[in-house]
Amino acid sequence: MNNNTLQGLWSNNPALVQLLGLCPLLAVSNTVANSLVLGIVTLLVLTGSNLIISLIRHKLDDSTRLPAQIMIIATFVTIGDLLVQTFMFDIHQRIGLFIALIVTNCTILGRAEGFARRNGIGAAVMDGFTMGLGFLLALLAMGVVREAIGSGTLFSQMHLVFGGSESLYLIRLPNEPFLLIVLPPGAFFVLGCLIALKNMIDQRYARQQSTTTSSPRQTLSDEL
Repeated sequence: MNNNTLQGLWSNNPALVQLLGLCPLLAVSNTVANSLVLGIVTLLVLTGSNLIISLIRHKLDDSTRLPAQIMIIATFVTIGDLLVQTFMFDIHQRIGLFIALIVTNCTILGRAEGFARRNGIGAAVMDGFTMGLGFLLALLAMGVVREAIGSGTLFSQMHLVFGGSESLYLIRLPNEPFLLIVLPPGAFFVLGCLIALKNMIDQRYARQQSTTTSSPRQTLSDEL
């Protein structure tokens, strides 16, 4: 597993760095349950479409490449939408529109066009999985923050995903709900904070690496 295939988790995260797929990211991340379902469907679509596109990459020419990629992506999106509608109907009622919009997610077509059609099956599958996992983790981070601050709860609708009663999953937090966070302006605010936090971590790590690299050189200079 090389650095290129791990980019989607952090250094080239599709949501926090590339800023792709923001429509569903901002729209459904008001609860952890919604974020989890949409993130898993996106991950499966990315992985599956990368697999098939890599598998048939030698049979596609310039005139058929893009239509074939879009058809493959749309097929996986349709399968995911039907599965959610069948097994999690109440969740589908909340986010069904945004599951259908996955087919227009620039991350998926971008990875298909930029990576899957140029690389072997193993690398393409790993790329799709890590990019999808990075998007899922960003969605979950948004869902946790927005539900915790905006509603004062965690996992409030998780029973719609895994079954059972709501009391099995629901955690009530002591803070007063700040309803602005679960509204669209709150989604932009939370996303901006997460991007800022990631950039701060990257900058701190870069400074530490710079200090570690320069220290041996300084010691050698002092000895001379």
